[in-house]
Amino acid sequence: MILTQDKLKHFVSLKKTEQNLIGALGKRVLNNFKKHTDLIMLGAIIGDIAGSRWEFNPTRDYNFTLFSEHNDFTDDTICTLAIADAVLNNGDYSEALHQWCNQYPHPMGGYGARFASWVRSSNPQPFTSYGNGAAMRVSPVAWAAKSREEVLRLARRTAECTHNHSEGIKGAHATAIAIYDCAKFFAENTVINKETITQALQGVVEFSNYNINIDKSAVENVFDETCQGTVPVALWIVTNSTSFEDAIRQAVSLGADADTLAAIVGSIAEAIWGIPQDMKERALEYLPNSMKNIIETFYKTYID
Repeated sequence: MILTQDKLKHFVSLKKTEQNLIGALGKRVLNNFKKHTDLIMLGAIIGDIAGSRWEFNPTRDYNFTLFSEHNDFTDDTICTLAIADAVLNNGDYSEALHQWCNQYPHPMGGYGARFASWVRSSNPQPFTSYGNGAAMRVSPVAWAAKSREEVLRLARRTAECTHNHSEGIKGAHATAIAIYDCAKFFAENTVINKETITQALQGVVEFSNYNINIDKSAVENVFDETCQGTVPVALWIVTNSTSFEDAIRQAVSLGADADTLAAIVGSIAEAIWGIPQDMKERALEYLPNSMKNIIETFYKTYID
């Protein structure tokens, strides 16, 4: 039995899909898909929170404490939830980002200088950025889209309201495709290892032309805020990880832009391994109810 995109209804109305899947293979695939999609979008948020205390004080300690009183959500979480809010309400991405960021004007770590000016502006306009902010906030559209083509269309819209440089848009595209392709691949395949992760990511590597055969010594202790300097590293980390937690720990302990790199890594890793329940519960403790409501509503709308 071959499960097509339409048959699986990969990101919409999972209950209706369950009625259409038949046979032992269909049940196995469906159960595996549900395992990987419990409270979607938390991958990016967990990466953000885990890396927050190390953004400007990098650590090389792989065994760092994931969650502490010194951690908090940053602009990465705020922007991710702004995109989710816009998707849920068929809203304008620029307006949603502007509203959410003004609602939380002083997050841990602050906003980047040019983005902060955009947030403060009464008439915000794109500023030709290729910063990694385009990639860290895109994950909601990968879960909401019904096709790869829609992923690309929506990901572009999430980026170009601020990050309208071609590299910024490519970073958003690549991250969203990686999430979409991995979720689809590992909904149908239960073996997770370097070979299968590489296979799942083959499409995004071909699309982006990113080189993800990276020498660790070339990227450790390097604070790079660009998409082209962050997204390939994120894909390399995911390819060489063995679990969701391992991926987050590798991202944060690289000594780079810890919270944003971990947010991008977490958003992709979630689609491969799912997230341990204790990590979900701990991360949610940092979030106000308005944020938790968006996450729950998004899950109920696109998965449950």
